[in-house]
Amino acid sequence: MAFLSKILLPVDFSERSMGAVRYARPLACQFHSELILLHVLAPPEHAFGTPDMGGSMLAELYKDRAGRLAREMDGFLAAELADLKVRRVVLEGDPAGKIVEFAGAEQADLIVMPTHGFGQFRRFILGSNTAKVLHDADCPVWTGVHLEEAPRAAATPFRGILCAVDLGPQSSKTLFWAARMAQETGARLTLMHTPDIGQVPGDDADVQWRRDVREGAAKELLRLQRFVGAEADFLIEDGEPAAVICAAAARLGADMLVIGRGSAAGVFGRLRTNAYAIIRQSPCPVVSV
Repeated sequence: MAFLSKILLPVDFSERSMGAVRYARPLACQFHSELILLHVLAPPEHAFGTPDMGGSMLAELYKDRAGRLAREMDGFLAAELADLKVRRVVLEGDPAGKIVEFAGAEQADLIVMPTHGFGQFRRFILGSNTAKVLHDADCPVWTGVHLEEAPRAAATPFRGILCAVDLGPQSSKTLFWAARMAQETGARLTLMHTPDIGQVPGDDADVQWRRDVREGAAKELLRLQRFVGAEADFLIEDGEPAAVICAAAARLGADMLVIGRGSAAGVFGRLRTNAYAIIRQSPCPVVSV
């Protein structure tokens, strides 16, 4: 099965959107992906509607705006993407819902989007609709706070990938995706878990319990690695997940951080609830699987 045959990029024409495209471009080159640039146009009543505006005037304004955006979309990074298979789509409706719906209908393999923007798109990516895309999309979602800083070079090397798992039901799917990416790009893969064992040592029984939790986590990581058939280094560090994981990504010089979006489980499961904090703090792009 082809890996990343379709990559969907929501576009708001900002510098962050350009950065997202520049991160996606080397992926599309390597995997011969189709890039689908999608702009979601707000319904006319949201963009122009006022109580005293007539229907014909509203329709005319909306028609003009739709035509302008279609032309802007046609020219968006046209030179940079000239050698790739690119499809440009403009839809009307709620941004989050349309992105999720379109990604499902197209069977997209990856959604690449910035975490900030402006206008209607800004409200989408900063508000509750962010959760809708991250939780409702069936495919992985690539995002990050530094996408506008993406290099303009033709290729973005992936030398190191950090995959953080909570050892819940989603972990095998998360590691499988990260391992496939590492295999395809030749990147070094590190598998990480942050057990919830507190910060301050207690009595001997408590210290032994903490040791047991770490040993149990190590065994689960090894079992997970064998189940997926992945080659990876192990890293177990306790503490506040977002801070510890992002610090590890910076220390390792990771080019990509892969986390899961599935349900958490038991004493191991607390990564999912920290997903937004991880995305905000990560020094590199985050792929939520």
